[in-house]
Amino acid sequence: MTSSPREQELLGGVGAAFARLRRRTMQVPVDPPSGRKDLKRNLVLNVVDEADAAGREMTVGGLADQLMVDSSAASRMVTDCISHGYLVRAASQRDGRRTVLRLTEDGVALLEHFRHQQRQAFEHITREWPAAERLEFARLLIKYADTTAHLPPAPPAD
Repeated sequence: MTSSPREQELLGGVGAAFARLRRRTMQVPVDPPSGRKDLKRNLVLNVVDEADAAGREMTVGGLADQLMVDSSAASRMVTDCISHGYLVRAASQRDGRRTVLRLTEDGVALLEHFRHQQRQAFEHITREWPAAERLEFARLLIKYADTTAHLPPAPPAD
């Protein structure tokens, strides 16, 4: 597909925009402020929640694959969430020899807290946008994120 120089320029800026997005969004004032470990906990809890919503079980190894980190890093992230009461290990309902991760009530509450903070950040960043643009961007962002659910799994990291 051939595209114009303007389209090339616009699409060429996407990578840099993604790189700025997480970093700068974390700098937006939210109430209460995010802590240093919140990003990792948010990632872990979202992966476990998404798997559960899709009827899949999540293991530490599966989490490592989803986050593209080594198993020891995933294990440390899970241990942090378990020690703070956000996750528990449970026997798999499909294979009792496997241990899976489940959100606790506190984990669900923290996930909702993170989502509320992300909405605060979105509203802060887009506060001067026309309402129609804000809603259209929200719709397209959700569509983009939902489309990623259909991507094939990433190959194992080296």
